[in-house]
Amino acid sequence: MVRHVAFLSAIALGLVCSVPVLAAPASGQAESVPAERSELQETLILDGVIEAVQQSTVSAQTSGKVQQLPFDVDDSVAAGDLIVQLDSSEQRARFNQAQGSRDEAGAALDDAQQQFNRIESIHERGLVSRQEFDQARNNLAGAKARLERAEAALAEAQEQLSYTRIIAPYGGILTERHVEIGESVSPGQPLLSGLSLEQLRVVVDLPQQYADLARRDRQAKVTLADGRVLETGEMTFYPYADPATHTFRLRMRLNEPNGSLFPGMLVKVGVPVASREVLWVPASSLIRRSELRAVFVLDDQGRPRLRQVRTGAEQDGRLEILAGLSEGEQVVVYPGELVGSDLLNKGGGN
Repeated sequence: MVRHVAFLSAIALGLVCSVPVLAAPASGQAESVPAERSELQETLILDGVIEAVQQSTVSAQTSGKVQQLPFDVDDSVAAGDLIVQLDSSEQRARFNQAQGSRDEAGAALDDAQQQFNRIESIHERGLVSRQEFDQARNNLAGAKARLERAEAALAEAQEQLSYTRIIAPYGGILTERHVEIGESVSPGQPLLSGLSLEQLRVVVDLPQQYADLARRDRQAKVTLADGRVLETGEMTFYPYADPATHTFRLRMRLNEPNGSLFPGMLVKVGVPVASREVLWVPASSLIRRSELRAVFVLDDQGRPRLRQVRTGAEQDGRLEILAGLSEGEQVVVYPGELVGSDLLNKGGGN
C-alpha cells in the first residue's frame, strides 16, 4: 500500500502536466464538486435505415404502345403530372363507337316516349285496345334499358381511354423505369417506380431479447452521424420475427424530414434497455496517463490528493466511477488549474 501511494505521488506532477493548463485559481482553492449518485440509462445502439412512407410502382391498366415518357429516373414530378402516354387510337375508336351507340339509344328512347304518350292519350278515351297500350309501354321500358346499357358502355370506354394517360399519384422522385418508348404493354405490366420525400420513416431491427422491453416502453432516440437528433412520431412494432436473423422490426415516423434526409440513409437508433444507480464525476476531472486513470480528491484541509480510479460509461459530460471514490467526496473539476499552484506543491502527492 505504501509503495502504491508513493507511485501515485511520484507521477502526480506528470499527470497534471498532461492535461490542458489553465490559469491558477486566484482564491487558492481548486474548483471541486462532490461525487454524486444518479440513474444511468443503458442504451442499445442499432443501425437504422430511412425509407419513404409512400413508394410505389405504377402499372398499365390497359394495353397499348408507349408514346411518351416525359420524365426520366431521378427526375422530380408533381402530383398529377403526365408520366406515361400510351397510344390511344384503339381506345378512342371504342369510345367514339360507344358514344354513337348511346346517341342512337337516346333517340330510340325519345321515339318510344312519344309513341307511348300518343297511345296513352287515345287509350284514355277508349279508342285503342289494352294490348296496344301495353305494347307501347313495354317498348318504352326497353328503350330506357337500352339507353342505360349504352351509357354504361360509354363510361367504360371513357375509362379505358383515360388509362392511356398515366399521371403521378403524388409528388416525388422517379426511381426506376420499366419500359421504353415504342414498347407495347398490357394490363398489369409495371411502368415506373417512384417515392415521395415528404413522408419518411426509420426502420430498425431489434434483437429478440430486447423486443418485449422496447414494445412496452416505446422509447427510442434517432440521431444522424453529425449528432443531430431527429424528431420521431408513431412507433410500429412488427408482430413477427425474421426467421433468418430472429429480430423484430421497429418502424418510426419522422415528423420533420426537412429536405436533408433521403431514403437509404443510415441513422443511429438508441433503445433504452436498462437503468442502474451509478457514481458520477465531471468528465473534465479525469486524468489519463497511459493505462492509468486518476482524479484529484480534496482532503479535510482542502488539499488535492491524487486518487486512482476505475471508470465506466460517459454521458452528457459526466463520467461513471466504478471504483476508487465514495459518494460525497470532493473532486477537482479542472486538474489543469493545479499546475504551478501552491495547492499541488503543498498537498498534491503527500
